[in-house]
Amino acid sequence: MSVDLFTPLSLRATTVPNRVMVSPMCQYSCENRDGRATDWHAQHLMSRAVGGAGIVMTEATAVDPQGRISPEDLGIWADDHIEPLVEITDFIREQGSVPGMQLAHAGRKASTSRPWEGHDPLQPEDGGWDVLGSTDEPYPYGEQTPPETNRMSHDDIETVTEAFVDAAERASEAGFEVAEVHAAHGYLLHEFLSPVTNTRDDEYGGDFEGRIRFPLEVIAAVREVWPDEKPLFVRISATDWLDDRDSWDVDQSIRFADRAAEAGVDFVDVSAGGIHPDQEIPSTGPGYQVPYAQRIKAETESAVPVGAVGGITAPEQADALVRNGRADMAIIGREHLRDPYFTLHAARALGREDAVSVPPQYERAL
Repeated sequence: MSVDLFTPLSLRATTVPNRVMVSPMCQYSCENRDGRATDWHAQHLMSRAVGGAGIVMTEATAVDPQGRISPEDLGIWADDHIEPLVEITDFIREQGSVPGMQLAHAGRKASTSRPWEGHDPLQPEDGGWDVLGSTDEPYPYGEQTPPETNRMSHDDIETVTEAFVDAAERASEAGFEVAEVHAAHGYLLHEFLSPVTNTRDDEYGGDFEGRIRFPLEVIAAVREVWPDEKPLFVRISATDWLDDRDSWDVDQSIRFADRAAEAGVDFVDVSAGGIHPDQEIPSTGPGYQVPYAQRIKAETESAVPVGAVGGITAPEQADALVRNGRADMAIIGREHLRDPYFTLHAARALGREDAVSVPPQYERAL
């Protein structure tokens, strides 16, 4: 059977109506710095569901206040975060889309101001906090002083793992059908994966097996509490884009994807970079990260489904990467900011109006 952008995808008991996913995109918009979803989050997520996306994924949602990128990050570390999310997930499902939540801990890249406020490291006197890392080496912000970075002890590792577990249970209670463990972009779990940032000499560092230990423990612990019928995703950086030193690369990502599948992951969301400002991105043209997803899809023994990101902006481009078997899903970020109704417009452009349901309120326009 031929597969295209509008072929449903079955993952466990969840059927995604098409192969378009709204990429997690930080909004930095929580009021009072309390992690609670606001009207902004509702509008941002609900409108993409109206626009027909198969999966609508939240931004990186902090499992612990210490793991926020900025003080205004969305959170899922407290029970009172659940209630404002229920309305959002109910609405997304009513539109025929699947609500997903990315569970995240920013590690040593936590405690920064919002991008439009400089994205600078925050000190405690500025509303910032001390941060956790695989080691005590801070993120290299250049001339700016980073917050104090604390090397995670075994007790810290256990505490953060429990934070992911508790967050997953709250996400399920809030009505999310997909949970995604964030292990990319230089945040905490990626910091353990990459030899650039993991120079530990205990069982959580050293060789490949040591470096993947903590991320796999988190995945397995989340899978333990995440309902069996619901799929679990993981987002990875396929490469650190640091060829001048010992770093994380696509070969290791292929091996990790198979191990993550063994631990209970149903889908690998393939991104890249973020571990160090020295990274050298080879290109930022259309689909520039798709080859990483293509290799992981082709070379994993588990044949775990993968999603591709990076410079996907056109319906024909998204359709081709699925149709040609390069990835199982097109994960689209910035284009969804420009066009919340990308999927509905793609259906019309590709002659697949039969595959989407246009809200009757919008039928005269779409």
